[in-house]
Order: sequence, then C-alpha cells, then structure tokens
Amino acid sequence: MGGPLIALTGATGFIGRHLLRSLSARGFRVRVLLRRPVSVPDGASGAVVGDLTRPMNMAAALAGVDAVVHSAGLAHAMSGAPEDDYRASNTEATRRLGEAAARARVRRFVFLSSIRAQTGWSAPGVVRDTDEPAPTDAYGRSKRDAEVALSRLDIDWVALRPVLVYGAGMKGNIASLMALARSPYPLPLASLGGRRSLVSLESLSDAVMTALDAPAPLRRSLVVAEPDPLTLPEMIAAFREGLGRRAGLLPCPPALLELACRLGGRSEAFARVASDLVADSAGLSALGWVPRTTSRAGLAALARSTAEADGPST
Repeated sequence: MGGPLIALTGATGFIGRHLLRSLSARGFRVRVLLRRPVSVPDGASGAVVGDLTRPMNMAAALAGVDAVVHSAGLAHAMSGAPEDDYRASNTEATRRLGEAAARARVRRFVFLSSIRAQTGWSAPGVVRDTDEPAPTDAYGRSKRDAEVALSRLDIDWVALRPVLVYGAGMKGNIASLMALARSPYPLPLASLGGRRSLVSLESLSDAVMTALDAPAPLRRSLVVAEPDPLTLPEMIAAFREGLGRRAGLLPCPPALLELACRLGGRSEAFARVASDLVADSAGLSALGWVPRTTSRAGLAALARSTAEADGPST
C-alpha cells in the first residue's frame, strides 16, 4: 500500500538525492535505479541495479511504476568528455529507458534536461521554451537529442530545462562563488552587469511535482527558472546578506577583470558571469508551478545554512 510508485534514476547525485527526499516526503513510494550495488538510499522503498547505457531488460525495474523521474546523466561539469560519452549517457540511456517505460505503460516520463538543450551559455534575449532550440555544445546537443528521442515514443513525457541549480551540496562555479563570498575581503566585482537566471533545488523539486501532477498529455519541454535573474555582484551581496555582512563590493573596469581571468586561465568562467542568460518559465507557471523562493532570498538562506553547518569562515 502507499502512494504512487516512482522510478527514480540519479538518486545518488546532487539533484537526485534531493528529489528522493522530496518525493518520499510527499507520499510517493520511490524505487531507485542504481548503476552499481550500493546500500539503498534513505527514503527509497526499493532499488534495482543496472546500467542504463547498455541494453538490458528493464521490465522488472518498471513493473507497477506510475511514473519515471530520470535525473541521471553525464553532467556539463565533466569538462573534456568526448561527444560520444555525452550521447551514450544522456541521449541513448534516456531513449532506452523511455522505450522500456513505454512498453511498461508508465503514465508519465519526467526527464531532467537542461537549459543548455535550449541555448548556449549566454543568450541575447529572454530564453523561452517556445523558442527554437539551439544548443551549442556536446552536452546541450545530447540533452536536446534525448528530448527528441522521447518525443518519438508512445508515452506522455515532459523535459524540464533548469537553469543553473543552487543548493546544499552544489559544485562548480556557483559553489566557488559562495566560497568567494565567505572570504573576509572586499571584492572588485561591482561593475559586472551580466544577469543570470537561477533555480533552487527546492524550486526544481516543486517543478518535478508539478510535472508529475499535471493533466495529460504534456509531451513538451519546459524551462525552469526563478523569476529574478541576478548579476554576479547581486549574487555575492545575497550570499553575504545571508552571512550577516555588507556586500563589500568595489568597482573595477570589466576589461581589467577579463584580463586577470585570462592570465589565470579563467577566460571561459569570466565570459559566463559577465554575459546574460535570462530565462522565462511561463509554460511551467501555466501548469501551476510557483517557485519556492526568489533567487536572492534563496542564495541568502543557503549561505546562512551552510555557514551554520560548517562553522565560522576564516
């Protein structure tokens, strides 16, 4: 007995761990699909071991399953990965799992795609899920191709395209930015004006619930972003607000910062934070999704909770 049974992939990852807790807390039974034998994660009602990148019989894994939430894949942070690796892990594995779900007559397939399936690391205007997709790298193409593969199956599917996700356990540029904000020094970043959309783990989890609950059929891709895009100085200020500190930001010509980043081998990182990537989640909002927080408040809360867990910064 209990709630509907969800098959969840990626349950040991940054997003998947949070989804497992959230799904369980909302009364779903969760069967996790694991790549290798490990202990069953807390909150899971069961587990099946198998490799999604290889042909396999998924009938047992999906028996009795109401919906699939597919969050496993090769992350964009795995820089230098060959395009074939992205295709195998993100496109082919999703296609095979989708085919198995269709055979099992699963009610809905929720795929954690990425904003990079829609656009590159920057965009001149507001990105909407109604725009023609134009991925610019192997990662984005692999996610977009996975969406196309799902669209060809006899199953009700939805691909969520989150922007940069922040939350406990995050890695990459946003984690580095929070570490920088925790430093005691003034930072010469006040002049950077590129705006970036963000989404918290909690808001993304709510988006998954909205996708699971929405009336059928969906069969579409939806952008996931909180409504207040922030500049890098605003992100720093939000983190420091959560730490109970002033922003401590000083002006510096962006060209000088770009030169410093280039000399330090960080040209791509500078380009990302100095340019715009603003996204609109109107399609998801029309289904009833309401972000849990604004990005500004969410970053402040994250910095506060992280500092409480880690102790005082040095």
